[in-house]
Amino acid sequence: MTATPTRVAPDVWVATRTRDLWCAGATHAEDLAAAELLPHPRRSEYLAGRALLRHLLRLTVPEHADASVRTDGHGRPYLEGAPDTGISISHDGDTVAAAVGRCHRVGVDVQLPAPSVPDGLLRRCLGPHADHVRKLSARGRALELAWVWTVQEACVKAAGTGLSGSPWTIDVPPEHRRGTWGAYRWISLRDHSRTPLSCAYTRLDDARETTCS
Repeated sequence: MTATPTRVAPDVWVATRTRDLWCAGATHAEDLAAAELLPHPRRSEYLAGRALLRHLLRLTVPEHADASVRTDGHGRPYLEGAPDTGISISHDGDTVAAAVGRCHRVGVDVQLPAPSVPDGLLRRCLGPHADHVRKLSARGRALELAWVWTVQEACVKAAGTGLSGSPWTIDVPPEHRRGTWGAYRWISLRDHSRTPLSCAYTRLDDARETTCS
């Protein structure tokens, strides 16, 4: 069972896979114990996300592959004893994604397009770009909004603010593959994933809070 990672920047990687293929791959004792405390419907996505994350760690920073995963006060996951390695996990439907950054904070988000998109939601998330996207077909609008939202969500995940960071206010031009938001760079993996999937990470010259050289 493998998932080839995509290197989105020096020392930043993303991997994605189908949930059911990875649920049974979770073998870390702490991950299994934590899953037992969750409602049954959430266990499979939790275990799949952890299994994919540890697979990605083994491929990129193997010395931390078995580290305990904790969450900070904002709910952002981190590796205990490895402050210089950023991690992020996302799941939606049957898809899971994980990101790892050596000496970088990272955020990853995967999103299945909604069946339909109200105009109000387009205006909220796309701001001045809403009129351009509104001209697309219903399927096109939903797909483009999902791509934009994965960028917005990945950014606030990387920043550790979550929804309190008002991700819908982040300006993401439709159909763009790369951009910046404050101290973060983002990339939409439109050339690598059929399902909307994006990653955000600290600028390579801005990872000052780590001890990496």
